[in-house]
Amino acid sequence: MMNRSVLRVLGLAGLLAFLPGCASYQLGSTAAFPAGQHSLQVAGISNLTNEPRLIEALNSALRKRLQQDGTYKLDTRGESDVVLTGVITRFDRSVLSLQPADILTARDYALSMTAKLTVKERAGGKVLFDREVSGRTTIRAGTDLASAERQAVPLLAEDLARNAISLVVNGGW
Repeated sequence: MMNRSVLRVLGLAGLLAFLPGCASYQLGSTAAFPAGQHSLQVAGISNLTNEPRLIEALNSALRKRLQQDGTYKLDTRGESDVVLTGVITRFDRSVLSLQPADILTARDYALSMTAKLTVKERAGGKVLFDREVSGRTTIRAGTDLASAERQAVPLLAEDLARNAISLVVNGGW
């Protein structure tokens, strides 16, 4: 049977080995200010692609993701501390897999969308964030590719919004 002092030393050693692994974790917001202290307005998203309905899907997804995150208050009246604007620059569809019985017919596609997003201070116009962000999703084409794409656009916008808001919120500004 082990001595109690040996058990204490082993327990302490185990605790000390565990703690450094948790040192980089942080509860709550990782922004430089308390959550909900600043407000952000999503305004002026435009679309340079030929694909319709992307603006509405991206606007909605960005607002929803901001509300879920909670680091910024979503402003809809134009009185925010910072303003997010953007341009959808690319919408791509690429073949992922082909029909097993027909090697000329695509079965699954990957959809991707890229937007150049900018966040500026409302008062001074200082640029806080300016970069391209992408989102991706996959679809099964079936017999109607247009319908499958139409149904996938909100998922694609949600992935782009998740990536964008994560970068904006955790961006060291």
